Parts: sequence; C-alpha cells; structure tokens
Amino acid sequence: MKFIINGNKKTEGSIRNSGSKNSAVAIIPAAVLAEDDVILRNVPDIHDVTTLIKIIKDIGYEIDFKNNILSIKKRKKINHRIYSDEVGRLRGSYYFMGAFLGKLQEVVIKNCGGCNLGYRPINYHLEGFKKLGAKIVKRPDKIKLSAKNLVGCEIALGFPSVGATINIMLASVKARGATIIKNCAKEPEIIDVGGFLRAMGANISGLGTETIVVSGVEKLNGCDYAITSDRIEAGTYLIIGAMANGSGVTVKNCRPNYLTALIELLRDVGCSVDVGIDSVTVKKEKPLKPFHITTTPYPGFPTDLGPLISVLATQIQGMSTIKETIFSNRFSHVKELQKMGADIIVKNDTIYINGATELAPASLVAADLRGAAALVLAAGMAEGKTVIDNVEVMLRGYEKPVEKLSSLGVDIKLET
Repeated sequence: MKFIINGNKKTEGSIRNSGSKNSAVAIIPAAVLAEDDVILRNVPDIHDVTTLIKIIKDIGYEIDFKNNILSIKKRKKINHRIYSDEVGRLRGSYYFMGAFLGKLQEVVIKNCGGCNLGYRPINYHLEGFKKLGAKIVKRPDKIKLSAKNLVGCEIALGFPSVGATINIMLASVKARGATIIKNCAKEPEIIDVGGFLRAMGANISGLGTETIVVSGVEKLNGCDYAITSDRIEAGTYLIIGAMANGSGVTVKNCRPNYLTALIELLRDVGCSVDVGIDSVTVKKEKPLKPFHITTTPYPGFPTDLGPLISVLATQIQGMSTIKETIFSNRFSHVKELQKMGADIIVKNDTIYINGATELAPASLVAADLRGAAALVLAAGMAEGKTVIDNVEVMLRGYEKPVEKLSSLGVDIKLET
C-alpha cells in the first residue's frame, strides 16, 4: 500500500483521538483470563487489533467487532497452543504468554514479530515467569511455558520494561500469594491494563508507581471496560499543529496529563498550547526555537514520538538533537528524510537535525510504525507529490489516518 500526499497545504482543524493501541494489544490477550464474556469499548480499528482478533479466534473465542466495541465470548474449549501465522506479525502476541500462564499454567506459542526496532529481548519476561514457578523450553520457532503452581514472589526488573511489567502482572494475577514487581514501568498503558484486570476482580495496587503488588485471586470474571485514549496518536497530530501554518490543530478526547512531556517541549520551542479538560490545541504563531531532548521511559519524552519530533526540527532554524535511549534501531526514517533534502544525520544513539529546511517531494519507503508517521508529516510539508510505500506498517497503529489527516486539510490518498 502507498500514501500519495500533495504537501505544503495549510493544516488546521480538529480530530477525535482513538483508543490506545498499546493498551489494546495487551488488554485483548488479557481477556482470556476471564471466566465469562468480556466487552471492550474504544478499541481502535487498526491492523494490530485485527491481527489479535484472528489469533484469539484460532484459540477458540467468538468475536464480534464493530463501531470500536469488541465482544469476546469463550467457547467450551480453548487451545493453549498458539501456532497462528499472525503471531509472527505482532510482537504484542507475547502477552498471551502471561495470560495463559495465569489462566491454565501452560502455553506454547510461536516466536512473536513486530517492527524491527533493534534488539528487543524478552528475557525480563521469562525471568519473571521463572521466579513465579514456570518452566521454560525454547525452540527455534516457539516457546513452551508450563507450571504446576504459580507462587507469588518478589521480582525486580533490570529495566522498567512495559512488556515485562504487563506480562508478569498477567501471569501473577491468579498466583498463590502476593507478587511484588519492582522497578516497574509507569506508562499510562500499565495503569489501563491494571484497571482492566481490576474490573475483572484482580487485586492490584501501585499502578503507575515503581512498585506494583499483585495479590492472587481464585477467579476473574467478565467485565465491560473502556480502553483509554492513545497518547501517541494524540502527540502525532499535535506535532502537525506545531509544524503547519493555520489556526492550529485540536485533539479531542485525549488525556492531557499523559502528554505532559510533549506539551512542555512544544511550549519551550515557542508554540501556543491550550490545554482543556480532555483536549489540547497547538498552534504555531512565531518562529520556533531548536531543542535538545532525550527519550526515556514515562513520564519522560516518549521514544514513539522521537521520529515525529525530528521532522518538526527540520522546520526550525538551528541545530536540534534527539538522543534515543530505548531502542537501538529507531532511525529508519532518517535516510528517507535525507532523500527529501533534510540536513539530518545519526551519530551513535543521537539524531542531529540542522534546520530550517525546505523539504522536497520524493519517493519514500516506510520501515516501521512511527517512522512511517514521521514520513507522512514530512510529506505534508513538502511542496509537491510524495509517495510513501509500505504504509501497512503505519496502519498497524493509526486508526483512519487518511480520514483524519484529510479533515485537517492534508491532501492524502491511500493506494492499494
């Protein structure tokens, strides 16, 4: 699939923020823990969700998904052997490990896929499972996890990994006794997944802090739960507001308190930022100032917005830098921006951008989800026709991007 974008248009207006992709990809696998039916609301209609639906159907669940409402109904038998080819397309499939350990104390799953963002080991997940009492057998193409009993314990993560924090929560939610997880990730998605588990009857405290305590329960019930809004999607459109001429871009149905790092940066560089109860408006009113940031775990500046903010830097006079500390291959978009004439390079773990640059249209290829979104932003600033290939990677995580960008005045079409 390709995006065809005719850039250099005035961009303004408002969009409604979708449900969180990063929450949904964890909450849908977590739903297998329930003994009854689960209804999830505000589920984004994105490719990653479609992939998970295919996997959970193969496991043995009846699914109905329409109007962002996902209904998950269990059949009499479910299969703990997860061999669907879809697993290899989505790294978030690994949440079935923790969910099935917690539910049945066994699971066999193919190796998981996802965007190539460099070395992304799951050793923290597996070490946590082992401490809970699981036996792990690795094969070249799959992993088998099993346990006679899961027993609560203390687990100190070597890094505040979002995936490991969630997976250990899922595995321990029905374990005997209390599990204390230290050096936890604090991301809003952790709070959201924990809120979903609580809605099913889980006993969890400390969400959003460095220490989470999970006291095991015997049973988790079904529930009706609304997923939180997507802070990265919101950030994407707010950055467009910072780049473009016009009356500003408003993102509605968002959580401004989850966007603090971005809002502070946009104000620091000179943008006008108006924060409402559940909305944020960003407008460029004067020449912006260069910036220097480092991506860090929440509440720091999110790695997922690093590629997008680098595009903003190409439109700012002077040198800006973005130091990446989470993923080793977060720079796929850089060579594509160079094709557009951007003065941008990578040295070790840092992107250096010397602006301001008048970006030129080009033929580009997207390599990963956030890199693709960055190229879309750049194409919107280039006068003329830009073609971006392999945009399937962006559709993994952005709901209706053509419709939303068009509503802001971007001339964009999807070509299949």
